Amino acid sequence: MSSMGTAAIVVPLQGKGYKPDGCEAGGRRRDARERKREVELPRRGGQQLSPLTALCPGLAVRVDCPESTNCPALLCSESHVSQQRSHPAVGPHAMAYHSFLLEPISCHAWNKDRTQIALCPNNHEVHIYRKDGAKWSKVHELKEHNGQVTGIDWAPESNRLVTCGTDRNAYVWTLKGNVWKPTLVILRINRAARCVKWSPKENKFAVGSGSRLISICYFEQENDWWVCKHIKKPIRSTVLSLDWHPNNVLLAAGSCDFKCRIFSAYIKEVEERPSPTPWGSKMPFGELMFESSSSCGWVHSICFSASGNRVAWVSHDSTLCLADANKKMAVASLCTETLPLLAVTFITESSLVAAGHDCYPMLFTYEEGPGTLSFGGKLDVPKQSSQRGLTARERFQNLDKKASSDTANAALDTVHKNSISQISVLVGGKANCSQFCTTGMDGGMSIWDVKSLESALKDLRIK
Repeated sequence: MSSMGTAAIVVPLQGKGYKPDGCEAGGRRRDARERKREVELPRRGGQQLSPLTALCPGLAVRVDCPESTNCPALLCSESHVSQQRSHPAVGPHAMAYHSFLLEPISCHAWNKDRTQIALCPNNHEVHIYRKDGAKWSKVHELKEHNGQVTGIDWAPESNRLVTCGTDRNAYVWTLKGNVWKPTLVILRINRAARCVKWSPKENKFAVGSGSRLISICYFEQENDWWVCKHIKKPIRSTVLSLDWHPNNVLLAAGSCDFKCRIFSAYIKEVEERPSPTPWGSKMPFGELMFESSSSCGWVHSICFSASGNRVAWVSHDSTLCLADANKKMAVASLCTETLPLLAVTFITESSLVAAGHDCYPMLFTYEEGPGTLSFGGKLDVPKQSSQRGLTARERFQNLDKKASSDTANAALDTVHKNSISQISVLVGGKANCSQFCTTGMDGGMSIWDVKSLESALKDLRIK
């Protein structure tokens, strides 16, 4: 018996002669065929676990389809109160790791000085945490949405939050005193909103949806409300990801029709006519500036470089692609040997970090001369740990539970214990990132220091 606290869960045998109490009406004990069998189940936090959770502590089942009106969701075996827990032996690769929840983190956004983070705990709420020393304290809960929140973005200068969800609405949140006040934005869509991004000048934002369109929303001063215009053609499926060009006009979009596109989102009511760019000079609203044809999977994430002259995206066929406007929009493609990547960002003009279902971030490098992408290495290599031998009892237990006597693959040796769903740049921007953040479906957030990664990992060179 293990040293951890256990509780006996009594599971009655199915049978015709079963009695709910321990003996017959006359006081006679039941015979051996009618006895109850006991299953020893562990406790967690002083509370008794259900049999399903005890057998499958990390149970989570994907139930989504990007073409549906619903967003990606995870059905967890138990509902838990938000709590803190430390990660064992994070090592030099992750600067800090914090687990906010046992539920997945659907999306997140940071404030300007990186002291607060807004995240969605895989439901209709947005939780805002503030860092107090080494701890994170929940300071706000935003509960205006009726469906799961699928996108969050925090404007650094105006300090406004924008959120979108499966209820087909977006809200702009303004902090008044110590209370976040929501303003409803009618998106005029009939499917779930999937992603949202503030423009660099924070005078408009874009929302991608399952309605096969992008809503460009801006504030109309005369009527004192938010209005939107739609970019529809030639999008033929759900828009999963968005990113703005630094000029505040061009918008990159990745969708489920296997395409990466760049549109003009020029709104004459709120901005001046844009200057020509390597992507094109004529930029009326909705103009298609670029369309890819290289990937063969849903485009999960898309990102402009700091200069705006390169755009990278990752798709469900485990492919990373990059288009360079300075090379006549030539597309470099790299088919990785990993599970599908879900997030990508530039950390320099020629280096990218991507992550996904393999639960660790990876470095990729773009060579401008030949115009090729290459794999730079894993950024989460575990330390070697001494392994003790298994006792005969443990071997038989493993054979009974998992049909295997080997425990090497029982737990992941990565910092994140489930898929990484989002990457954000913390310090330095996309031109010279020194720290970046990852959140995942394990409910955890990890902050990675680029210089520490270079010194800790052999042969790792970030250009």
